[in-house]
Amino acid sequence: MALTLTLTGPRLAVAAAAAVLAIGAPTAYAALDGGPAQPPAASAAARGKPFVETHLFFGTERPDGGPAVTDKQFMKFIDTEVTPGFPDGLTIQQGRGQWKDSNGRIERERSYELILLYPTADAKKSDKLIEEIRSDYEKKFAQDSVGRLDDRARVDF
Repeated sequence: MALTLTLTGPRLAVAAAAAVLAIGAPTAYAALDGGPAQPPAASAAARGKPFVETHLFFGTERPDGGPAVTDKQFMKFIDTEVTPGFPDGLTIQQGRGQWKDSNGRIERERSYELILLYPTADAKKSDKLIEEIRSDYEKKFAQDSVGRLDDRARVDF
């Protein structure tokens, strides 16, 4: 006899979040703490230097119903709030995303993904800057949150 467990609604969201945290948190915290770099995959030659790769996910719709963040507004935010702290480079990708808002509604919106690469030795300093970026965007554009994903990387330019 097989037992099947079906998760729906909030239980599914909690289970998914727990899985992501259980899998991703040790890597992110180790990378931010300047822990030892993971060895490269057996099939890949060891190249590059240990870096942290951070992805930030910015929504553009405002929960208060105000006008969506425009490309011009977003790029001005990047120029004034992000570039000064990360002048060596960054990548921005446009996308479409969805998430459940604080009222339980599924929100679909135009979004941006910001990718930052920085040496693990700079992780603590960069973490502070990144948290300021997230907070500033939330305040400036009345957002509930800015998503963040951190991972280790070996980088060679």
